[in-house]
Amino acid sequence: MLTLLRRVRCLTPATFGFSYFHHDSVRDEPTPFPGVTSEFTKDLRFILPEEVPTIPVYRVLNSQGKVINPDDDPNFDEDDIVTMYKFMIRTSIMDRILYQSQRQGRISFYMTNFGEEATQIGSARALKFKDVVFPQYREAGVFLWRGYSPLECMHQCFGTAEDFGKGKQMPVHYTGAKVNIQTVSSPLGTQIPQASGYAYALKQRDSSACVVCYFGDGAASEGDCHSAMNMAATLDCPVLFFCRNNGYAISTSTKEQYRGDGIASRGIGYGIPAIRFDGNDLFAVYNATKAARKLAVEQQRPVVMEAMTYRVGHHSTSDDSTAYRSVDEVNYWDSVDTPINRIRSYLTDKGWWDEAREKEFRAAVRGEILRAFSTAENTKLPNPLQIFEEVWHDIPEHLQRQKDEFLQHMKEYGGNYPLDACEDMK
Repeated sequence: MLTLLRRVRCLTPATFGFSYFHHDSVRDEPTPFPGVTSEFTKDLRFILPEEVPTIPVYRVLNSQGKVINPDDDPNFDEDDIVTMYKFMIRTSIMDRILYQSQRQGRISFYMTNFGEEATQIGSARALKFKDVVFPQYREAGVFLWRGYSPLECMHQCFGTAEDFGKGKQMPVHYTGAKVNIQTVSSPLGTQIPQASGYAYALKQRDSSACVVCYFGDGAASEGDCHSAMNMAATLDCPVLFFCRNNGYAISTSTKEQYRGDGIASRGIGYGIPAIRFDGNDLFAVYNATKAARKLAVEQQRPVVMEAMTYRVGHHSTSDDSTAYRSVDEVNYWDSVDTPINRIRSYLTDKGWWDEAREKEFRAAVRGEILRAFSTAENTKLPNPLQIFEEVWHDIPEHLQRQKDEFLQHMKEYGGNYPLDACEDMK
């Protein structure tokens, strides 16, 4: 593994020295400016982005599931890698059931993880449980890997009385105190500066842990992302900025989002080590995350990670991606270069998986998730008064006034509401 960690090398500002930057320096004159460590030059020259080499994409498995370099194979034993593969399938099947249920009107909203299973399971496997996760909204696999059950996901999506958030959040906004994951929140990018701040606090009490913050390429365009990276760089916060570059920010493609070399290159600009890797390659994700975590913890500094992947599903059930991308494009990533197919080929070549086990496992998982779905669907909704509770320790005056108005309204018109679907108001 030591050899592997040497091979999975993050680019740092010190190693990001391309020949293009070489120049005739004026070495006999000091450079007293506090903002840079550059040398003086007599050349009037612009740095053109198209002349700077792009950051390469690290990978271990090719599209057919073959190991490119045996030294990079993490060499998981059979039980370990099969377990990872099963979690990828479990995430996919849960997605399909909940997506279809939304189309049937049984839940109000959903966001799938199709095509991004490897980014979630590979990274989750490389982290320690004490590492704190700040999710965006497409990390269901991370929740499942850390111990969140499909039933708990169902309760959240239905907003039942058994939901940890008591129905206060829209579907897929899981809250994971039991699995050391912060609550998903809708506003885009807000978790990124929060992750930097948490990492700064974490280093004061536990230098053996780090924070990992997941976000998409669209969130990377938010101002919060830039301020978070600058804060983490200047304060040496042990946080992994894990960007899932899946090609689209809802309907806006990456071609329309930025002109620079993706997201990883921004780390260099902020003085942060960076790495770009194949997000559809389970082994590349695992190796990159393991190496990045080691760097962040041992050197107490942030790392920018860019997982190159593809969002196969619509952005959400509120989106129709056929309006902005072709069916052929989606079909390629859904059938040819999928993370699940790639690792299944690897397992099959090893003799650790076959079609019979595939069918048996998929049927068993589908049955398990459908039973969880049925349980949640038939669970009562929270007491409506819950909306006023568990946010403030002491209810403020304006909220108490609203609660009193609500109680009066229900006293007069409660018969017009389906209160039999809810727990009793007390």
